[in-house]
Amino acid sequence: MVDSYRGVFGAIPYAFRATESLTMRAYAALGALAAGFVALVVTLALVVWMGETASAQGGTFLFSRSLFVVAGLGAVGPLLAPILFVARRHRRGDPVAATYDRWMGAVGFLFLLSLYLGMVISAPEGLRDPSDSVLVNALYALPQLAGFVPPVAAGLAVFATHFRLRGGSGDGVADNGST
Repeated sequence: MVDSYRGVFGAIPYAFRATESLTMRAYAALGALAAGFVALVVTLALVVWMGETASAQGGTFLFSRSLFVVAGLGAVGPLLAPILFVARRHRRGDPVAATYDRWMGAVGFLFLLSLYLGMVISAPEGLRDPSDSVLVNALYALPQLAGFVPPVAAGLAVFATHFRLRGGSGDGVADNGST
């Protein structure tokens, strides 16, 4: 099975096959699709934006295009991180907590939810639909810049979960890596 693990694209099916956690399997499938969709949307938006600003001089436009790519990577990276962490852990046989795979899947889903919350918070006024939901209206009431908070917090939770549950602490750590 180690032969099938070749980079990011091989790690996704490898993690799906190697884990016994249904949560992680569900996240590996959905998270990979979401990462592909986000990467496609960011790429197409960048191409359209470059076409619209092709006649503009450098400076601010070049910087904002670069920032757009960084923001896209900021969404795709944490989407793929739980999958890559689980694939790496199984490939290397690293000692981790017995619930490592399940928690990595759970924080992956948390990051997906945070992306949605961030989009709702930062939606422009013209795209906000009137809602009877108290929660949606409360999210609309927040400043648009607050839309960065949920994805950043959930992205940090992905990495904090990985570092908390990996081996070395002796606290609930499975030495054989069989979760």
